[in-house]
Amino acid sequence: MLNVMRKIVATGTVTKNWDAVPLPEQAAGEVRVLPGNCRDCRQCLTACPTQAITMRQEVPVIEQKACIFCGLCVEACPAGCLEQTNNYKLASLGGALADDAAAALKKKIRSALGRSLHVRHVDIGSCNACDFEMSHLCNPIYDVQQYGIDFVASPRHADLLMVTGVVTRNSTQALQMTYEAAPAPKLVMAVGSCACSGRTYGDSYAIRGAVDAIVPVDVYVPGCPPRPQALIHGIMLALDRL
Repeated sequence: MLNVMRKIVATGTVTKNWDAVPLPEQAAGEVRVLPGNCRDCRQCLTACPTQAITMRQEVPVIEQKACIFCGLCVEACPAGCLEQTNNYKLASLGGALADDAAAALKKKIRSALGRSLHVRHVDIGSCNACDFEMSHLCNPIYDVQQYGIDFVASPRHADLLMVTGVVTRNSTQALQMTYEAAPAPKLVMAVGSCACSGRTYGDSYAIRGAVDAIVPVDVYVPGCPPRPQALIHGIMLALDRL
């Protein structure tokens, strides 16, 4: 026990401002298009496993909700038209976060609700990758409770439903009942490419599609899976809907 206490003291505080947590070098994020180099060879369309790329005026356009950041399109492009970055803030349609992101998040929660934000996780058919990333929100590094965010066991106590996975036929009724059980005003966040696009697993008799095919969605957080920072960024956007 004494050795454990020594290690805790030596380690110090590991909790950080969520927007200041460093990204690993291999972190995969947004794929950007460099249109001036495109030869209209369309090899990126063939390489994309989720059909997230279309051509418009001989320039590839990436649907971020369906992109899984695999980088196969970047590897397939002979002209170097595509570039993979580590940008995870894809829930935003534009603009930047406040400099003091932690204070901004606390202020949003307090001004919108006057109390903590209660979140209910709803898994409707995921591979659990997004679920694992979501579990990191409560670890000592991110510690979202410091911002006033709590996960609850019942949708009847929830302000925000964070939905992971593609909607399956067997989970459709459960998703509808969970949404109806949450009190108004309520928010729904589609977490991950499966929930955002519904196309990750292709066409199947067992799949109904994306979350917004069943219930209204307020914020989309794409990625396969999205990082914890991306989830917190999405929560900030969701609060603007209240």
